[in-house]
Amino acid sequence: QVQLVESGGGLVQPGGSLRLSCAASGFTFSNYTMRWYRQAPGKEREYIAVINAGRNTNYATSVKGRFTISRDNAKNTVYLQMNSLKPEDTAVYYCNVMRFGYDYWGQGTQVTVSS
Repeated sequence: QVQLVESGGGLVQPGGSLRLSCAASGFTFSNYTMRWYRQAPGKEREYIAVINAGRNTNYATSVKGRFTISRDNAKNTVYLQMNSLKPEDTAVYYCNVMRFGYDYWGQGTQVTVSS
């Protein structure tokens, strides 16, 4: 079965960096588009970034120029490098894959940006 496991979250000061990882299993990872989302307290889940099988990427305006999505098909892992973090980046971050019309989500990893 499809499984997504995020890791790498934590507490970081404003201006700092974190790299999130999402380990995938249960499907042919290299064939699928992978996405990162986030959800802050009291807000709806928000799209952050996408990378397709050809490694083309796209970002939400709020993170463009600060976040970088990448993938390692040998490790079945998608990454989100987050730089110049701001307090408003505080949220639970989720990776996502859509397969046969169904959305799969990981359990999320908490990122807190605070001094």
